[in-house]
Amino acid sequence: KITAIPANHVVPAVGYHLDSGQSSLVFSGDTTANDAFWKVVNKIKNLRYLIIETAFSDGERNLAMLSKHLCPGLLVEELAKFKRDAEVFITHLKPGEMELTMREVEGSVRGLRPKMLLNNQEFEF
Repeated sequence: KITAIPANHVVPAVGYHLDSGQSSLVFSGDTTANDAFWKVVNKIKNLRYLIIETAFSDGERNLAMLSKHLCPGLLVEELAKFKRDAEVFITHLKPGEMELTMREVEGSVRGLRPKMLLNNQEFEF
Protein backbone atom coordinates (compact mmCIF):
# COMPACT_ATOMS: atom_id res chain seq x y z
CA LYS A 1 0.00 0.00 0.00
CA ILE A 2 1.33 3.45 -0.92
CA THR A 3 -0.06 6.54 0.81
CA ALA A 4 0.84 10.18 0.12
CA ILE A 5 1.75 12.08 3.30
CA PRO A 6 2.20 15.82 3.97
CA ALA A 7 5.29 17.68 2.78
CA ASN A 8 6.09 21.38 3.16
CA HIS A 9 7.79 22.82 0.08
CA VAL A 10 7.66 25.93 -2.13
CA VAL A 11 5.62 24.01 -4.71
CA PRO A 12 3.00 21.37 -3.93
CA ALA A 13 4.76 18.19 -2.83
CA VAL A 14 4.10 15.02 -0.85
CA GLY A 15 6.08 12.30 0.83
CA TYR A 16 5.20 8.62 0.63
CA HIS A 17 4.42 5.88 3.13
CA LEU A 18 5.02 2.43 1.60
CA ASP A 19 3.55 -0.37 3.71
CA SER A 20 4.18 -4.05 2.88
CA GLY A 21 1.86 -5.19 5.65
CA GLN A 22 4.84 -6.40 7.68
CA SER A 23 6.88 -3.20 7.78
CA SER A 24 6.95 0.29 6.29
CA LEU A 25 9.19 2.84 4.62
CA VAL A 26 8.58 6.61 4.59
CA PHE A 27 10.20 8.85 1.96
CA SER A 28 10.14 12.63 1.78
CA GLY A 29 12.39 14.22 -0.82
CA ASP A 30 11.32 17.87 -0.73
CA THR A 31 10.31 19.24 2.64
CA THR A 32 11.18 21.49 5.54
CA ALA A 33 9.82 21.82 9.09
CA ASN A 34 6.51 20.00 9.06
CA ASP A 35 4.56 18.96 12.15
CA ALA A 36 1.85 17.35 9.99
CA PHE A 37 4.47 14.99 8.51
CA TRP A 38 5.65 13.86 11.96
CA LYS A 39 2.10 13.42 13.20
CA VAL A 40 1.54 10.86 10.44
CA VAL A 41 4.98 9.22 10.71
CA ASN A 42 4.78 8.77 14.47
CA LYS A 43 1.55 6.78 14.09
CA ILE A 44 3.22 4.16 11.85
CA LYS A 45 3.84 1.28 14.25
CA ASN A 46 5.70 -0.92 11.75
CA LEU A 47 8.06 1.79 10.43
CA ARG A 48 11.43 0.32 9.51
CA TYR A 49 13.01 3.01 7.30
CA LEU A 50 12.80 6.80 7.10
CA ILE A 51 14.33 8.48 4.06
CA ILE A 52 14.45 12.26 4.42
CA GLU A 53 16.17 15.05 2.57
CA THR A 54 18.96 17.31 3.73
CA ALA A 55 19.60 19.42 0.65
CA PHE A 56 21.93 22.06 2.06
CA SER A 57 24.84 22.32 4.49
CA ASP A 58 24.46 24.41 7.64
CA GLY A 59 26.38 27.22 5.94
CA GLU A 60 23.37 27.61 3.64
CA ARG A 61 20.71 27.46 6.37
CA ASN A 62 19.03 30.67 5.16
CA LEU A 63 18.80 29.30 1.62
CA ALA A 64 17.43 26.01 2.97
CA MET A 65 14.74 27.90 4.87
CA LEU A 66 13.83 30.13 1.90
CA SER A 67 13.59 27.17 -0.48
CA LYS A 68 11.83 24.99 2.11
CA HIS A 69 14.49 22.33 2.35
CA LEU A 70 16.44 20.97 5.30
CA CYS A 71 20.03 21.49 6.41
CA PRO A 72 21.62 19.47 9.24
CA GLY A 73 20.59 21.97 11.92
CA LEU A 74 16.98 21.94 10.73
CA LEU A 75 17.09 18.15 10.40
CA VAL A 76 18.11 17.86 14.06
CA GLU A 77 15.11 20.01 15.04
CA GLU A 78 12.81 17.83 12.93
CA LEU A 79 14.22 14.51 14.14
CA ALA A 80 13.56 15.64 17.72
CA LYS A 81 9.88 15.16 16.77
CA PHE A 82 10.53 11.60 15.52
CA LYS A 83 9.22 9.02 18.01
CA ARG A 84 9.79 5.74 16.14
CA ASP A 85 12.68 3.29 16.15
CA ALA A 86 13.63 3.17 12.48
CA GLU A 87 16.75 3.44 10.34
CA VAL A 88 17.23 6.95 8.96
CA PHE A 89 18.70 7.65 5.52
CA ILE A 90 19.57 11.05 4.05
CA THR A 91 18.76 11.94 0.44
CA HIS A 92 18.74 15.03 -1.82
CA LEU A 93 22.35 15.92 -0.96
CA LYS A 94 23.83 18.57 -3.26
CA PRO A 95 26.75 17.46 -5.47
CA GLY A 96 30.01 18.88 -4.15
CA GLU A 97 28.59 19.20 -0.63
CA MET A 98 27.66 15.59 0.11
CA GLU A 99 30.62 14.85 2.39
CA LEU A 100 30.36 18.19 4.25
CA THR A 101 26.61 17.86 4.76
CA MET A 102 26.89 14.26 5.96
CA ARG A 103 29.69 15.24 8.39
CA GLU A 104 27.42 17.97 9.75
CA VAL A 105 24.52 15.51 10.03
CA GLU A 106 26.66 12.90 11.78
CA GLY A 107 28.07 15.53 14.16
CA SER A 108 24.65 16.91 15.06
CA VAL A 109 22.22 14.01 15.26
CA ARG A 110 22.57 11.91 18.37
CA GLY A 111 21.29 8.36 18.69
CA LEU A 112 19.68 7.81 15.28
CA ARG A 113 22.88 7.47 13.21
CA PRO A 114 21.53 8.63 9.83
CA LYS A 115 23.27 7.21 6.79
CA MET A 116 23.60 8.61 3.28
CA LEU A 117 21.21 6.98 0.81
CA LEU A 118 23.31 5.32 -1.89
CA ASN A 119 22.60 4.93 -5.60
CA ASN A 120 20.96 1.57 -6.33
CA GLN A 121 20.40 0.91 -2.62
CA GLU A 122 17.59 -1.57 -2.09
CA PHE A 123 15.25 -1.91 0.85
CA GLU A 124 13.34 -5.04 1.76
CA PHE A 125 10.43 -4.65 4.09
